[in-house]
Amino acid sequence: MFDTRRPETLARTYTVAFEGLEARRVEVQCAVTPGLPAFSIVGLPDRAVGEARDRVRTALSTMAIALPSKRVTINLSPADLPKEGSHFDLPIALALLAALDIVPRDAVEGAVSLGEMSLDGALVPVIGALPTALAAGEDGRVLFCPAACGAEAAWVGATPVFAGRTLAEIINHLTDRTPLPPAEPGEVLSERTTKDLSEVRGQERAKRALEIAAAGRHHFLMVGAPGSGKSMLAARLPGLLPPLTAAEALETSMIHSLAGLLDEGGISRSRPYRAPHHTASMAAIVGGGRGAKPGEISLAHNGVLFLDEFPEYPRQVLETLRQPIETGDVVVARANAHVTYPCRFLLIAAANPCRCGHLYDAGQACGRAPLCGEDYLGKISGPLMDRFDLRLEVPPVAFTDLDLPASGDDSATVAARIKAARDRQTARFEALDVPARVNADAEGALLDTVAEPDAEGRQMLIKAADRFRLTARGYHRVLRVARTIADLDGCRGVQMPHVAEALGFRLIAGQT
Repeated sequence: MFDTRRPETLARTYTVAFEGLEARRVEVQCAVTPGLPAFSIVGLPDRAVGEARDRVRTALSTMAIALPSKRVTINLSPADLPKEGSHFDLPIALALLAALDIVPRDAVEGAVSLGEMSLDGALVPVIGALPTALAAGEDGRVLFCPAACGAEAAWVGATPVFAGRTLAEIINHLTDRTPLPPAEPGEVLSERTTKDLSEVRGQERAKRALEIAAAGRHHFLMVGAPGSGKSMLAARLPGLLPPLTAAEALETSMIHSLAGLLDEGGISRSRPYRAPHHTASMAAIVGGGRGAKPGEISLAHNGVLFLDEFPEYPRQVLETLRQPIETGDVVVARANAHVTYPCRFLLIAAANPCRCGHLYDAGQACGRAPLCGEDYLGKISGPLMDRFDLRLEVPPVAFTDLDLPASGDDSATVAARIKAARDRQTARFEALDVPARVNADAEGALLDTVAEPDAEGRQMLIKAADRFRLTARGYHRVLRVARTIADLDGCRGVQMPHVAEALGFRLIAGQT
């Protein structure tokens, strides 16, 4: 009869491998068996994981812990799941110490850990502490991590987090010599912007469009000559948006944790604002590369993605935005990875009317006008253009107007109106028990329910749709914008003036 008891030399602990936002559990098994001295790691490790044996061996040596003259085998289970990253160092070390009876096996088996180790045993911070803490809480295990990751991991609040500066501190905690105190969550960071909307001279219609875009998360395209204030307007958008809710902050921070963007464990309640350069690659914008990391559209989740010089982006990169804009998530498929990231962002795009930028000024326009404008904006395909709810030609501002006093409301006043409009949307969707958050999420029967215009408004919309040949998508997007304008006005129903204003922001340069 076979002996099914666990061998005395076998110990195990747990860590995670990342697949997108999902932290998949990995069992780290260590066996110390008779044979020629060797230290091997199996279970589909990448190079960083394979090099852990040298870091762990050297770190233990500096702590006067000698490995026995036996065969040490580390197995990372499940074996068919790719293991990437240096965060496997700490769990490998703990499993080995438990197999050598230096730390209690039961304590190590009831823990999830992650962390890179330097050669002197110091623990180096790694990415992904937040989703790892969430996975540990779901399994009912405690979490061990580097001290620099403790404040971040403690935000989950579902499991005790013990953060040590060195491996020795973790060992002392496990052996009850010097217990570590549970880590405390980091501070809630508040990124205060000094850029105020009142600093923008003129451009009252553009300010209005920016307010509507922020209130309903409507994608917004600005076309105007160089220096007309397009980038200046976009830079003031973060000061208009309401702070992230607790659920949104955790959701956004999970993505930023995987990208290594959380500073000192603090979680920000400010909405992300990402502005990549037009030379960014497809992997940088959409996601991908080694490990299928999140791209700019996912880093802008629940926030703003500003793409300046929009037609200058490679055509292939622009076309990849079409599906994420509609679905709110992106699937990054690679030969060795297939992960999904959320990406519900507000897209603000800015473009010159032509390559020289002076299409609207006959005195400065090039000899190819107006064909140069058609060719330049023609880089934006019709299906992609159709996904912009708001389109606006931004006229240049005369230099004589720069000395005029500030006009229009300041950012605080506009932000208050936007927050009130979003609160109305939240209450409406909660009453209907639907997962939509803002008007841009409404579609199908839900859109017909919440954005049904009055008789005059519907008649105007039907005539405009027929005359300008609006697509079905364009028709629905006009309704969404009209619903947001009504929310800003505090109206329960969508009326004809709301539809008229929405149509005015839809038709630009012959585009429908």
